[in-house]
Amino acid sequence: MPELPEVTALAAYLRERAVGHRVDRVEVAAISVLKTYDPPVTALSGVELVDATRHGKFLDVLFAGDLHLVIHLARAGWLQYRDTFPGTAPLKPGKGPIALRVRLDDGSGFDLTEAGTQKKLAAYLVRDPALVPGVAKLGPDALAADLDTFAERLRSRRGQVKGVLTDQSVVAGIGNAYSDEILHRAKLSPFAITDRIPDEAMARLYEATREVLTDAVERSVGQKAATLKSEKRSGLAVHARTGLPCPVCGDTIREVSFADSSLQYCPTCQTGGKPLADRRLSRLVR
Repeated sequence: MPELPEVTALAAYLRERAVGHRVDRVEVAAISVLKTYDPPVTALSGVELVDATRHGKFLDVLFAGDLHLVIHLARAGWLQYRDTFPGTAPLKPGKGPIALRVRLDDGSGFDLTEAGTQKKLAAYLVRDPALVPGVAKLGPDALAADLDTFAERLRSRRGQVKGVLTDQSVVAGIGNAYSDEILHRAKLSPFAITDRIPDEAMARLYEATREVLTDAVERSVGQKAATLKSEKRSGLAVHARTGLPCPVCGDTIREVSFADSSLQYCPTCQTGGKPLADRRLSRLVR
């Protein structure tokens, strides 16, 4: 799933490549992707693209006339920018991974695509991003919160720190991959309980959050959309590296699996050398 750094980079790429161009037309191939109907997507025809930004993990493409195309890429969605499209024929509904296409006046544009069978990619055309339910519920941005705000938000939601860090209503922008990286950098167990984390460890977690996300943003911005995924993978220390050596201590990276996700961690760096038990099978080690 694209997280704060990748969405920041996508916004930067759109600002560099697409700002100043007008929309030729918008084509919707998957009706499920479009979550709003007023204004209709036809309202974008002939309108200038003026900026791109983000709200947490939501990409916000701004058009003249206070129109916002707000995009949540979900787990399997992506934005593919094209300098040219293969032909001018409209997209055929239900054919292939492309859900929505925005054609610009110079022949370029971008596709919103989604792999797999779980169709959760979402696009909203609104006049105010706060009208998007997910945006309205966002907590403070993970890179904008100060230490006191960060600590207060995490401690206000009692639970395992891994889950609370990825709750967008607590702090916005962190997903499954970077939460693993942040906890590894902070030397904290993913199952530490938020309202029991001492001040020193909370400060360490805050600094790790800023360092991991800032490093990832710096590596991501300037990359083309096509290379962002590989750039993200290349910078990961523990996430998706089960069975490989920890780059810090050399211990074997381990995994805990859940129904529809998993987490990775280093026992030596994070849990005093103790493997965490799978929550489906036995009591958690904290």
